[in-house]
Amino acid sequence: MNPPRPDILPETLGIIAGRGTYPWQLARSAHAQGVKRVVAFAFRHETQRDIEQYADEVVWLSLGSLAALLKAIRDKDIVHMVLAGQIRPKRLFSLRLDAKALAILRSLRARHAHSIFGAFAKELRDIGVHLMPAYRFMETEMPEVGLLASRPPNARELADIRLGAKIAKAISDLDIGQTVVIKEGTILAVEDFEGTDPTILRAAKIGGPGAVVVKVAKRNHDMRFDIPIIGTRTFKILRKAKISCLAVEAKRTILLSRDELPVLADRYNIAFVAFDAAKEAAAADAQPQESAHEPTP
Repeated sequence: MNPPRPDILPETLGIIAGRGTYPWQLARSAHAQGVKRVVAFAFRHETQRDIEQYADEVVWLSLGSLAALLKAIRDKDIVHMVLAGQIRPKRLFSLRLDAKALAILRSLRARHAHSIFGAFAKELRDIGVHLMPAYRFMETEMPEVGLLASRPPNARELADIRLGAKIAKAISDLDIGQTVVIKEGTILAVEDFEGTDPTILRAAKIGGPGAVVVKVAKRNHDMRFDIPIIGTRTFKILRKAKISCLAVEAKRTILLSRDELPVLADRYNIAFVAFDAAKEAAAADAQPQESAHEPTP
């Protein structure tokens, strides 16, 4: 079965709806672009109830009941589907998984986002479902290289972005995480299974105010799942941690409530930029860390 073109416009779209605002924003955008029917598969204690305002149908399920989820997808005649929103990583250690989910987890040599979601994607493919890129219907929310708010990074922040790009790419390639927090050339924290927000707060306890957060997608990232996402919640965490700069990978990061983010960045005096991660990582290798230059576009 050949996969569809990523830009195909299905008449019906299924959404696996995780945490945050991403699922309902995607449902709203899909309708605006011509999708006639959106069916959301939502999880109790994870998915926001707002999804009911934007999806035509919502099937509420218990997280961990994989067999019930697959049956619901078949019953709704879903062919095209998008994974939207996160599941709290620690839930994997507290969930009551059904037999099918347990069997999949036990079959994995390493359990991280790409291995787990990759196994799930295979289950979908086996029942005739095409998993579309997670950014589908949200393409306009992925920024180009450039300044995203009023204050540009200063020399110290620019140097940290460059080094952070190199480190973030390395840890993402090892399937550890996508985020690194750095201050004055010192790596304060790298993202692990706990997720982005706890990583930022942990770094703040170590390094105090003024750190730089760098977020990337891994090389050859499977864009069907686990795409870097920034939203208003992220900026509340940045403010709490007294972060001075946020740098995200251009064209590979989704900005939720995009118009609101520059306003929050300016309010909190946070430099907010999108950068070319490959160029910055290469530049970090090419010159000493103590030399602070503006990242190349």
